Amino acid sequence: MEPELLHGVTDAVATVVLHHPAKRNAMTAAMWRALPPLLEKLAADPGVRALVLTGAGGTFCAGADISTLQGSPDEAQSLAVRAEEALAAFPGPTLAAVKGHCVGGGAQLAAACDLRFAEEGALFGVTPAKLGIVYPSSATRRLVALVGPAAAKYLLFSGELIDTERALRTGLVDEVLPAGELDARVEEFTRVLVSRSGLTQAAAKEFANGRTDRDAHWSAQARGSGDTAEGVAAFLERREPRFTWTPSN
Repeated sequence: MEPELLHGVTDAVATVVLHHPAKRNAMTAAMWRALPPLLEKLAADPGVRALVLTGAGGTFCAGADISTLQGSPDEAQSLAVRAEEALAAFPGPTLAAVKGHCVGGGAQLAAACDLRFAEEGALFGVTPAKLGIVYPSSATRRLVALVGPAAAKYLLFSGELIDTERALRTGLVDEVLPAGELDARVEEFTRVLVSRSGLTQAAAKEFANGRTDRDAHWSAQARGSGDTAEGVAAFLERREPRFTWTPSN
């Protein structure tokens, strides 16, 4: 089967699967190009509340397909940056579900997600120093924001792989699950995500990402949404809230 991105939507959760099993889901130029329009399509779907990014089989992504770097490394990097930024800009919560190797471009994509859950035994690495590549500034800043300057320098300077214990300790991953339990935990957690207020999540995502000019916008959204009144009523009535805010509001 040709390298591709697979996707589907179940119970308001979109799942995007990196599918290139012959090369441990390494990203080809075509796969990098396909990701931004796919994310745009899913973001525009009112039935999608959250997104999971994962890899086919027992690995997440071994990075960029090195054969794509032989022609124009700059072009290959710009494709990766566009895909990374499109993933970071996805309006709803995003979660990388990581098994096996999450290296190079795979780590770049995982870091662009809001959250990262990993199965024990997964390995993480940021490897441009092995290829003489200057890691993009956007990806470097995002990595530093996740793990701090010292851990980011360790990863970038050495290109060494780290295990899930160290990844959890540095903040590169949020949860580590025993073998065989990752999929069930991701399904459970995304059910939680889609049950919560999309208004709260969208505003929190912007604020957490450093947006400082939208306080008035989100205050107006909160006043007109009805989500706050519904949340308080549901709490007092001891029932699950039925939040209705969507980005189209």
